[in-house]
Amino acid sequence: MKKRTRNILIITGMIVLLPLWMWIAWLCTPKKKMVIAIVDKTEISRNGQEHASLTWVLNNERYTKTSKRSYNVGDDYFGFFPQKGENFRIKGLERFTPQQLDQLSTDAQAVYFTDTYGVYSNEWYAQKNVTERSGIVYGGMSKEDIGLLQRMKDKHKLIITEFNTIGSPTSPDIRGQFEQMFAMKWTGWTGRYFESLDTTLNKDLPHWLINNYLREHNNQWPFKKSGVAFVNDQDEIVILEAETHLAEPVPHIITSNKGQTIYGLPSSMKYAFWFDVMQPDFSVNEVIAHFKVDANEAGLKLLKEKNIPSTFPAITQHIGKDYKFYYFSADFCDNPVGMGSSYFRGISFFKFFFYDSSDPMERKSFFWNYYRPLMSNIMDQLYRDR
Repeated sequence: MKKRTRNILIITGMIVLLPLWMWIAWLCTPKKKMVIAIVDKTEISRNGQEHASLTWVLNNERYTKTSKRSYNVGDDYFGFFPQKGENFRIKGLERFTPQQLDQLSTDAQAVYFTDTYGVYSNEWYAQKNVTERSGIVYGGMSKEDIGLLQRMKDKHKLIITEFNTIGSPTSPDIRGQFEQMFAMKWTGWTGRYFESLDTTLNKDLPHWLINNYLREHNNQWPFKKSGVAFVNDQDEIVILEAETHLAEPVPHIITSNKGQTIYGLPSSMKYAFWFDVMQPDFSVNEVIAHFKVDANEAGLKLLKEKNIPSTFPAITQHIGKDYKFYYFSADFCDNPVGMGSSYFRGISFFKFFFYDSSDPMERKSFFWNYYRPLMSNIMDQLYRDR
């Protein structure tokens, strides 16, 4: 009995001390300098959620901005910086001269555009009616952004972009330059899964989405279940409802064998947030993962009427060694993850404590099972190549 009690005490002590050992192991991990230019124009809080997932990976893997200084989620990016009250600072690439863009493209090993959608007056000044459209405070890809991307491409540096890099409010001219530069085209369609399409229950449904659909369909909104909403740059709306149009309500990312092998990704992963429908030029790009909207016959008919595919790219990668480019066709970097867990080495072994995969709207599982291994492997390859 005494031996059993002693063993229980030893095991309990080990469990209690485990976080301390993991933190010490993280502290003892050598730092790796990696200069990354992060662009985020949609950050409305100091927690940096729009780019926190990237900063988490950099911190956990011990990539640093300088030989000593780690990346700070609230400071180390270009874009919109919230201050106290309604004050803010804009520290984007728009203030850079061509010479400064040259220098940045020389100093940085990579550039990552996490979001250029921007900040709008309702959510910033009124801080209400966020589901209504309003005037823009700051946002959209600029000619300086394109200038940096061109310089990074010319210098064979790593370029990562994702939704919403070239969608609204980016001008058609800038969008066209991006599409030509990276041999891909936006179809104009974006989409998102909603847990409930019932307007009386889900107050987060965008009012503009509802109003545009009502205008097109004789003021009728028949949806009550979950589903996927598509909207294009002409404000056309397509709604696919669970059971009525969808066999499986939540879109899934299906990853190729190459993606599973090289990046350590699962074969299938649910995705319940914003995405866009892109058309890459397959002569210079390859799709290593694609979205699948599991539409039934009625759903496929709706999609066909608007020329929306039921499968479309999720991760597009450039083929060849002349430059390194990825486009993630969704808000990959926007996940509700806290920075605290990034200070523990081996924390991914305990990832199941951080999410509930049975919840269809739960997005933390995407970070732990998809984004984290994807970016860890991309950064590791970049560091080894350098």
